[in-house]
Amino acid sequence: MNRATLLAQLRETPIARRIITALDVPDIAAAEVLNGRLGPQARWVKVGMELFTAAGPRVVDDLHEAGREIFLDLKYMDIPNTVAGAVRSACALDIGMLTLHASGGRRMLEAAVDAAQASPAHGGRRPALLAVTVLTSFTLAELDEVAPGGGAMSERIVRMARTAWESGCDGIVCSPADLSAVRAELGAEILAVTPGVRPASTSGGDDQRRVATPAEAMADGADFLVVGRPVTQAANPTAALAGIVKELNQQ
Repeated sequence: MNRATLLAQLRETPIARRIITALDVPDIAAAEVLNGRLGPQARWVKVGMELFTAAGPRVVDDLHEAGREIFLDLKYMDIPNTVAGAVRSACALDIGMLTLHASGGRRMLEAAVDAAQASPAHGGRRPALLAVTVLTSFTLAELDEVAPGGGAMSERIVRMARTAWESGCDGIVCSPADLSAVRAELGAEILAVTPGVRPASTSGGDDQRRVATPAEAMADGADFLVVGRPVTQAANPTAALAGIVKELNQQ
């Protein structure tokens, strides 16, 4: 499947179903409990490093059986050949989205794209490859510690996004604070998945520094939103998710 077709299909998803709930829990039993509390509104769920390390591919199969689409957030970064192999293995799981680190560089990103395009398609599709730019927990000072002298945060993120797009990736993962700069430089075609989203009723950003409300993120150009603790740690996750949908519908 070519990139334009894949992006068009993803953007056919109704706004209310573009919220990706982060299943950041320690084991498969906790994932099953949380998944059962989310209700049918939660079309997309995120399986990240903590859960996948504990449960392995089985959790992806179980979530498929529950009718969920999977955003596999493992942030691959290694030499090109190793990442290509990991992408091939991930494609076999019939996931909807997969993350890589943009800082892995052009050759690594191109190898990942080639691997995804060559892998057998499930239901006529391949996963969307998303390049993670700068983590939402980072401040500019912290980024300078590991990548000094690179200019303003937004400039670095735009460079990463451009490299990912030119390498064939389908989109990026970036904070809400960085969306406007990316859209201004790269336009509307590149897919943007945005973590660091906090409903208007939520106070504080936990360990995430560059955050926004769901309505703000969508207004700035997000295609999909990743929401974790405001939903998963709520007394009623289904109601919390419904509250976010209501907020989006009022924008």
